[in-house]
Amino acid sequence: MIRIVTLQVLVSTSQATVATLEWTPLRRNNRKSWDKRKPRGREGSERSERKPDVRPVPTQSREVKRLLEGIGTPRSTPFKPDPFQLEALAALEYEDVLVTAPTGSGKTWIAREEIRRLLESGRRAWYTSPLKALTNSKYQEFIDEFGAERVGILTGDRKENSDAPLIVGTTEIYRNQLFDSLRGGTEVSADLVVLDEAHYLADEERGHVWEEAIILTPPRIRLLLLSATIGNAHEFALWLEEVRGVRCGVITGPGRRPVPLRSAVLLPDKRLLPLLNESGRLNTEIAQMIDRQRRED
Repeated sequence: MIRIVTLQVLVSTSQATVATLEWTPLRRNNRKSWDKRKPRGREGSERSERKPDVRPVPTQSREVKRLLEGIGTPRSTPFKPDPFQLEALAALEYEDVLVTAPTGSGKTWIAREEIRRLLESGRRAWYTSPLKALTNSKYQEFIDEFGAERVGILTGDRKENSDAPLIVGTTEIYRNQLFDSLRGGTEVSADLVVLDEAHYLADEERGHVWEEAIILTPPRIRLLLLSATIGNAHEFALWLEEVRGVRCGVITGPGRRPVPLRSAVLLPDKRLLPLLNESGRLNTEIAQMIDRQRRED
């Protein structure tokens, strides 16, 4: 069995900490060991001293050292918002905003700071995500930031503090609240709705939920859409303007991930191999193993 290992690397700018591969030597099971020079009768038998079967620890290759280089805790520095984050906050004052930026670049910071501004002025907000696990994570994050009394959660499994000024929930639950408000002749109690992972609009099975949520959200409610993978952001923004009648600005973040991902394969013999070589192609040894496995199958 081959395991794929993805390393999310935090590179320290002052002094990089290089991780090493270590494991405890393996020993065979506790079967009796007999001295071949002694007879194996009942009276002549003698238990020999067992010696551990120690496997040599493979030395790290240059590729592995490069793979692990820089792993460690970054040097602590004062936080300074990126220009695209400040631009998005300023735009939210008068229009909907679509933010496209790589994962780890700080899209959630924009939502958090805008929510903070609204809560301080006595207004309300919704934060939606497509996954229950992500919703639960954001719920705890916002409790730590704003206090448990100001944050509620609504998913298919959880309903807590539903009258809080900040509600964290799945997009389906928010869409359902919009339907309920239409049937009951009421309005959704929110001044801002954050649609995290907005690219789910293109999902074949669930995309209609995002489409309905966008179309049914009253124009008075500001929309903040976050995504790392929307390629046609300006086309998407034009569609938003058409269906909502509200201008939608597009804010683009940095082109590269601030926190790089490095992929590796953990082999059964506990060796770690980079998934790709220096030229960006599949590691030769891994390719050979795949070929052998295919032939055996």
